[in-house]
Amino acid sequence: MFKYIIKRILQAVAVLLLVTCITFFLMKLVPGSPFASEKMQSPEVLEALNKKYGLDEPYLVQLKKFIVNAAKGEFGVSLKMQKDRPVIDIIKEMLPTSVKLGLIALLWATIVGVPLGSLAAYHRDEGLDSFLRVLTTIGISAPGFVVATLLLLLFGVKLKVLPTMGLDSRKSYIMPCFSLGFYPMCYIARLSRSSMLDAIGQDYIRTARAKGVSERKVLFKHALKNAFIPVLTYLGPLTAGIITGSMVVESVFSVQGLGRYFINSVLNRDYPIIMTTTLFFAFMVIVMNLVVDILYTFIDPRIDLSKGE
Repeated sequence: MFKYIIKRILQAVAVLLLVTCITFFLMKLVPGSPFASEKMQSPEVLEALNKKYGLDEPYLVQLKKFIVNAAKGEFGVSLKMQKDRPVIDIIKEMLPTSVKLGLIALLWATIVGVPLGSLAAYHRDEGLDSFLRVLTTIGISAPGFVVATLLLLLFGVKLKVLPTMGLDSRKSYIMPCFSLGFYPMCYIARLSRSSMLDAIGQDYIRTARAKGVSERKVLFKHALKNAFIPVLTYLGPLTAGIITGSMVVESVFSVQGLGRYFINSVLNRDYPIIMTTTLFFAFMVIVMNLVVDILYTFIDPRIDLSKGE
């Protein structure tokens, strides 16, 4: 296990370096400047700004400086949105909101999605199964901004029973969390259904039934444990993405989270924020995938990570 974790850490370093390089050059290819504004600035002022923040140096030099400073925990300062404020402070301010929103959405999506998928598999080809398949298909097909907008129009504008902006009260979390978790819930339900159908057809399930084990225990104790592995695989990258902020949901409901801030940083060409946020997301994906791999061994003892060392 220890050797496996060390190997994954070394792989993570290589992946983060690759992500950093790709993001940097793609960012530089986008036309525009963080200092461009409606009021044209003199060439002398632009030159002074570029020199101040090191944007006049060759790309490779800029990239090298960013990597070296990032290794020290220094990610530069905002160039435009919160000028000269350290990027790490901005992320620390914005991240808790996105994490709280994402964890609530992830929690309800998992709690609802797994039992729904299990019940659909247990009642295969019955009315409940057909209804859930239609519901989850709609949920997977509908874009997030459509769900968020419909909720906003119905409960915020028409009925006026829920707040439409910010996260100032408990009620204000309902629509953003539902919008953020609806797609994952539907996907988890479908994944749970297909995994459960495969599990309940195995020999050990037939053996348990032959021994007189109740159907509830067969379904939720024996079958669900093995059927949960594909769901866990999906939850890894999902967790990384959902807690680092939803660009669409946070924009629709005017939530001051990391996802919305990232979009604004792209529009404003705030390079240090773009680089740091992308790097942070990649780091979270790597960490969550490693956590999922370790959890496999607790769910299914047959999985031996030492074979991958």
